[in-house]
Parts: sequence; structure tokens; C-alpha cells
Amino acid sequence: MSTPSAPPPCPHLAAHRLSSRPLRFLRRCLRVRPLGRPEIRRDPRELPRCSPCAAASPSTPSPRLYACLSCAAVFCPSHAASHAAASAGPGHQIAVDVDRAELFCAACGDQVYDPDFDHAVFLAQSSSLLPSTSSSSPSPAPRKRRRVDYRAWAPDPAEFALMSSADPTTSASAAAPAGLRGLNNLGNTCFMNSVLQALLHAPPLRNYFLGDRHNRFLCPRRTPVRHRAAEAEAAKVACLACDLDEIYSAAFSGERTPYSPAKFLYSWWQHASNLASYEQQDAHEFFISILDHIHENIKDDQQKPHAQGHGDCCIAHRVFSGILRSDVTCTSCGFTSTTFEPCMDISLDLDIGDNTSFGAANTKPHVRNGERSLAGVNSKVSTLMRCLERFTRAERLDAEQKFFCECCNERQESLKQMSIRRLPLVCCFHIKRFEHSSVKKVSRKVDHCLQFPFSLDMAPYLSSSILRSRYGNRIFPAEASDADAVSELSSEFEIFAVITHSGNLEAGHYVTYLRLNNHWYRCDDAWVTRVEEHTVRNSQAYMLFYVQKTLYYKACERAAAV
Repeated sequence: MSTPSAPPPCPHLAAHRLSSRPLRFLRRCLRVRPLGRPEIRRDPRELPRCSPCAAASPSTPSPRLYACLSCAAVFCPSHAASHAAASAGPGHQIAVDVDRAELFCAACGDQVYDPDFDHAVFLAQSSSLLPSTSSSSPSPAPRKRRRVDYRAWAPDPAEFALMSSADPTTSASAAAPAGLRGLNNLGNTCFMNSVLQALLHAPPLRNYFLGDRHNRFLCPRRTPVRHRAAEAEAAKVACLACDLDEIYSAAFSGERTPYSPAKFLYSWWQHASNLASYEQQDAHEFFISILDHIHENIKDDQQKPHAQGHGDCCIAHRVFSGILRSDVTCTSCGFTSTTFEPCMDISLDLDIGDNTSFGAANTKPHVRNGERSLAGVNSKVSTLMRCLERFTRAERLDAEQKFFCECCNERQESLKQMSIRRLPLVCCFHIKRFEHSSVKKVSRKVDHCLQFPFSLDMAPYLSSSILRSRYGNRIFPAEASDADAVSELSSEFEIFAVITHSGNLEAGHYVTYLRLNNHWYRCDDAWVTRVEEHTVRNSQAYMLFYVQKTLYYKACERAAAV
């Protein structure tokens, strides 16, 4: 059984559209009867009739009459074709039903459809349903909507300056970007200020809070402290996400005076009571603590179960959560045990040894944004690429760490290799500068310089690259169908924040360098100054923050924008 096809469009109506105005102008020629039926507006004393045959007589029922859109001549269906053939000029084929407000083609002898005319009829019917404000005064005619073609809008210099001053993520002045505001030191709180500056300018997290995705005035967990005096035990603790939302509002308000995050500090003390003191804390430990408590405060979907670190349970995991892959291979039989572990950051050891690696993928040279090639770098100078190579290098486990091989059915010596199964939107690299020896009972800080690129390609350290270097270009079914496997197209990252540590273990200080509008700014608590690129490169980096250059979105069950 064949499916009936739609009739072809009327060629006379198409020609009429090209030679005349859009039929939407007939809106003022229409009126609606009390029962909602549209008709052509005319004088009540006027009696339309067919000119050739005088068809409209009071004694006999009147046939359907049509009015020509070009000459306004009225004719019946019997004389429609003759009127279209007798008229010399074009456009006389299209007429309108006087009593029904329907388009009719006199040449084709059938009704036709035009979206502009249909819209005019709809507007007439809609306006008739509106209540009139006064019975004596006639209602004003609805404003005619002009149909224009789409044109791309480009702002003039005045409009661009106005948008730049109103947009919280840009600024008309390169010397003072929006959101750049100092934070007062509340007593050994430089660790908190440095991490907050990095979080304030993490693009996905910034867009989340500035997009009002978490409103502190509507959060159900928010309970003001002044209202909890009598019910301190039963009341809920303060929401760190609400306090962070307040800091975002203050930082991007346009004010340049330093801001005091005292409320945020007090809320964090409530969540981490063991660290509630004015002693110096570790910035990395504070960073992990903040993300954990934000995860506890805001979960987008309580009905759907989400494993911590899966990547979409809250904004903290959407932005910073990745997945590491660990492969332990038996050296006796070659059996490989694979496990996956979620991570919020990647902790790297400073590598000041040679640049050889066993089982690691070949590293591409990072010669971008003024970064020097690794070929002429002193082997005693640590680089971020060497640290990542060491992180993904296969290492032999000690005799005390023999793993149980399922094939050999006994404990065997093995090789362990780490790789990155899924990259987060924002990569946070923690450099292990503090060493603690349990044997010598001493602790020290590693002051070696770390060279890092401003543009970073993470493709050599992905699980796909590691497996390709190990097994060649063979495709395994488990990897081919892996939904969490990272595409190498999204492995390009750009740096936007660097947290540095100066001093020693007993007396140290944290400072954040921010990259805004391709310029570097030094955030030292309340003091914010612009610095050159070499100042950032020569600093002792403790935490590095990179963001993906290109974000890829996939369809999901609910809308989830980063």
C-alpha cells in the first residue's frame, strides 16, 4: 500500500508572492463574527454580488463569492476561471472567499494555503478574544508586525564598551579584568585565599555560579547563623556552595577593594572541625576538602544514584573529576589486572633524574606560548612533562607488594602502570614538594624549579596512548565500547592559574598567579599586581590548573551545563 503524497504547491500563488506584498497585510481587511468565524470586512449595508451573473439575490441562496486580490472584482465559482483568463495583468488568479476568509486560486479551481494569510487570520481571531477596556471607545487595532529577513548583528564601539562593562567575565580595561579582587588575610589564611582565587577563575565553575545555577537565597540547606541559637544541634550546617556563591557575587560586582571571606572560613570550620584554627594549613588539603563538602552540599539528582567521582553528581565532580586506570601485569604469565579509580587531582613527584622511561608513550614536544623545547633542558631541572611521564611509567612492585595472580593462583612479581582513562574539564596537578621520612623522622621541602608549559597536550598520558604503545594498534572490544574513554580531540589544555609556595614547612606563604586576557596577575592576599611571564615561570609551582581548550557536550537525560 503506497503512502499518499502531498499535492504540489500552487504555481500561481508562488508567482503572486513574488510580485505582490505578503498576504499578511490583509489582517486589517478581516473581521471575526461572534462565533469566531472570520470573514472579509465590509459595510453592513453592502451586498456583494457576482458581476457577470448577479448571483446574489435576496430571494435565492447566494453561492460562495470570491474577491480578486488584485482588482477587488467579485465573482462566483462558475466565473472564476473566466476572470483569471480575461485579466491581462498577472496576479488575478488568487482571490479570497468573502464569507469564509479562505484563499482560492481561480486558475486551478481549488483552495490554496499561504502561511502569511493564515497568520493574519489567526491574529484577527486572537484579538477578538481579548476583553475590551471600554464599551464606548473602540479597541485600538493591533500593531502590524513587519516581516524582515534575518541579519547578523554586530555591535558598534559604544555598544561593545557597554557590553564589556556589563559582562562579568570580560572587561574593557586590560589592566583590571572583571573578577580580579584581593582577599584579606584573616590570620594565616593565605592557603584559603590562594585556592579561592583559582576557583573563582576556573571557567566552568565560574559560569556555573555566575549563571545562577546555585542561588544562595533559594538553597534549602541555607540556615542563617543568627537564627540557630536555640537549635544549634538540630539545625543544618552552613552550605559552602552558598558562601562560595556569595564570594563570586562580591568578586564580580565591580568593586576593587579587598574582600574578607570570613563567612566562608567559618563555614569551612564547621565542616572541617579538626582544622578549625588560625594555624597555617596545606593548600592542597584545603582544595580537596572544599570539593568534598561542595559535593555533600549540592547534588543535582537525589533520586538517581551517582557514585562519587563518576563525573555528573555535582558541579565539583563535573569540573574536576577524572578517572585513573591502573594496570598490574604479572611478570610470570602476563596476566593483567585492571582497576579504575576516580580522582579530583593528580599528585606528581618531582622528577630530576634522567629523561628515560620504561613503557611510557612517546611525549610530544610542547613548544607553545614561548615554552622552550625539552631537548636542551638540563636533566636536573624538573618539567611537568617528565613528572607526567614518571606518573605513567611502568614500575616494578617490591617483593613485599606481590599481587595475587588469578592465572598462576599465587603471589607473583608484577609491573604496575598508571594512565588517565578520562580527563576532567579542569586538570589540577599537585606537585609533591613536601617529603616526610618515617625512618629518619624528618620532613623537608623540595625547592627544585619546575618548568611547565602554558599549553599542554595530555594525549600521550591517556590510557588509549599507553595501551597503543604497549600492544600496538590492535583494538580491543572492551576499549572500543568504553563510554568513558577519552577522545584525543579533547586532550588540549590551557593554563589559567598557578598556586606557588615560598618559604619552608614552618613558615611558608601561598600566592596565586592568574592568567586573564592573556596577561598574568599576582594575587598575594589583598594585593593584586600585574607581572610578566618570566615571573610565573621562575616561581615554585605547587598546584597547576589547566582547562580544556574545547568542550564537547553529549546528550543526557536532563540538562546539565557546566
